[in-house]
Amino acid sequence: MSHPLPHTQHDVHQHDGHQQQSHQHHGHQQQSHQHDGHRHQGPEGDAHDQTELLDLDAEVLAEHTASVIAWLPVGPGPRRIVDLGCGTGAGTLALAEHFPAAELTAVDSSAAHLERLREKAAAAGAADRVRLVEADLDAPAWPDLGRPELVWASASMHHMADPDRTLRQVHDLLAPGGLFAVVELAGFPRFLPADAPADAPGLEERCHAALDRHHAEQLPHRGADWGTSLRKAGFTVEGERTITVDIASPRTDAVGRYALSGLRRMRGGIESALSPEDLAALDRLLDADGPQSILRRDDLSVRTERTVWAARRA
Repeated sequence: MSHPLPHTQHDVHQHDGHQQQSHQHHGHQQQSHQHDGHRHQGPEGDAHDQTELLDLDAEVLAEHTASVIAWLPVGPGPRRIVDLGCGTGAGTLALAEHFPAAELTAVDSSAAHLERLREKAAAAGAADRVRLVEADLDAPAWPDLGRPELVWASASMHHMADPDRTLRQVHDLLAPGGLFAVVELAGFPRFLPADAPADAPGLEERCHAALDRHHAEQLPHRGADWGTSLRKAGFTVEGERTITVDIASPRTDAVGRYALSGLRRMRGGIESALSPEDLAALDRLLDADGPQSILRRDDLSVRTERTVWAARRA
């Protein structure tokens, strides 16, 4: 068994030649504010848009996902891994790459997401190691998921109808000494400078404020203190880490497509909360062929946070 990790560790990672630095704080409880988009279909867009967004999320944030996995205190490496609420497989395939001897079970309620993961696993040469299970994780009984040494849940726990029950189910599912990794995003990423766009400065912050109000109604467990809940479920929390993501220039095409897809999906949930002027400015950004399209901007970045809890079953 690995040694316990510092309770809270804050890291700043910047891409494209910027310095990377980390520092530790003790006794500070970090809350997360999660990104909605990994398990259930919501008002922000249709299934195709959500699949595209999840694929772009995986591509743009791949380095940070890998850094979270590398941090996990899993010793020589698990042989059986379960990804709960896997979406289109960002975590599944990153785990498969990091643990090449492991067999993985990917669970999601969306058949479309699982089919996309099937395609991606085949392209990555991992199809024979990834088992796909379509299941409603809110159901009282789960299908047979084996006896994993590692369970991964990225941006999925806050979607559960009864997260405390889910935590107990994961505790019972894990092999003795197994690890549960809970990862959350601190809201949807931000892409624009604070003074953009020129015709509606601060538009993105107003969109996020409206989305936060929407999520407060639709996702009551968003922002939960997973550390406290994990301990109540019988886990020992061995580490907590917050990663600040700041992907700056040079911008890749994927970042522009990620911004376009994300803001399009966000629009569906906040349309009624925006002023006519803000909605018009947002639509100009989202017009892929228009002169003010977000795809034409050269000042985009990706800014968000991820918090991960590493919890051990005794």
